[in-house]
Amino acid sequence: MPRLVFAVDRQMGKKSKSKQKALSKTFALDQLSVERSKRRLLLDALRPNEERDLAFRRMILSIPPGRVSTYRGVAAAAGYPRYHRAVARLLRTDPADQLPWHRVVGAGGEIRLRGAGAHEQRARLRLEGVQFNGKRVDMEHFEHSIKPWEIYK
Repeated sequence: MPRLVFAVDRQMGKKSKSKQKALSKTFALDQLSVERSKRRLLLDALRPNEERDLAFRRMILSIPPGRVSTYRGVAAAAGYPRYHRAVARLLRTDPADQLPWHRVVGAGGEIRLRGAGAHEQRARLRLEGVQFNGKRVDMEHFEHSIKPWEIYK
């Protein structure tokens, strides 16, 4: 665990060492609580949640043909900005013919699937007219920013 040491504290002597310990303990507790929060969030994203999954499905269905969105964009538009992994879980577990799964890509337009799934996603996007810059989707021209207020009319 890194210790925080300030130049002023070094000059103060014995008094500052107790302050340093208190500051170090506080910093460690804060860091621990942040790590626990992250872990809880990740575990929660792995669990199915019908309300959250329904919101994700609506956002994914709103992406028009020939356009793409990111996992993070779908999650944020659905009202769950830190649940991009839950979007990936939903697309992985739902039947492939129910959602246009190929229109959701990773950050920066990267296809996150591996093997045959990646080839199929690229082929489906090309059939819809999406163009690529190397291995990534040209996000400048083909990214769809989801507007939830238009979907929930």
